[in-house]
Amino acid sequence: MPDIRSEQRRQNALAKAPNRRQEKTVETRRALLKSARLIFARDGFEACRIEDIAAAAGHTRGAFYTHFETKAGLFFALLQEEVDKHARRIRTVLKGRETVQDRVAALHDYYARCIADREWGMLVLEFKLFAARHPRLRPQLAAMHRRIRASMELEVIYKLLGIDKTDNEPRGAALEGIMAGLFLEHAYDPERLPEEQAAVFLGHIFDSLLSAKRTGD
Repeated sequence: MPDIRSEQRRQNALAKAPNRRQEKTVETRRALLKSARLIFARDGFEACRIEDIAAAAGHTRGAFYTHFETKAGLFFALLQEEVDKHARRIRTVLKGRETVQDRVAALHDYYARCIADREWGMLVLEFKLFAARHPRLRPQLAAMHRRIRASMELEVIYKLLGIDKTDNEPRGAALEGIMAGLFLEHAYDPERLPEEQAAVFLGHIFDSLLSAKRTGD
């Protein structure tokens, strides 16, 4: 007669084995993304090496290629992760406010604080410069960026803010460009443009762009 408990333990072990492999795979990917965020910002997109990203994550070049085909592929995975993170935070901020005015004020504060994220600011600047310097790749890179932005489900955010969706992309691009410029000036000469002042300017521009899109304005 078979030992039921022994068989149960064996089945449990078999069931857990794939889970452990999956967890390890997820952990490795997460470590590579975390490392990439640091290395891209520190060394620049074009200058950094895949070996350095893998080593900083505690893995080999082979582990990198198990998860990503190219350095650009890794960047887009990182971009997707960051966009998802910001979208979740924005929805949380907005849904915690009862009125449209409170939601706008909360989003104003959120965007103003983004100027303090040095790593992300450097990443955005580096990759857009890379795309601008390689015109043959730029359409492909820009199209992929637009697809990632589309995944933010901005309609939910617009509805919470009472915003007319018409002509949202140019205004969004303007806000991103101004944010990048303010970040660059602050990173270059923080004495001339302190972080607090850069945040104030970004807030003013955010208010100006958003007020022109509010329903009924």
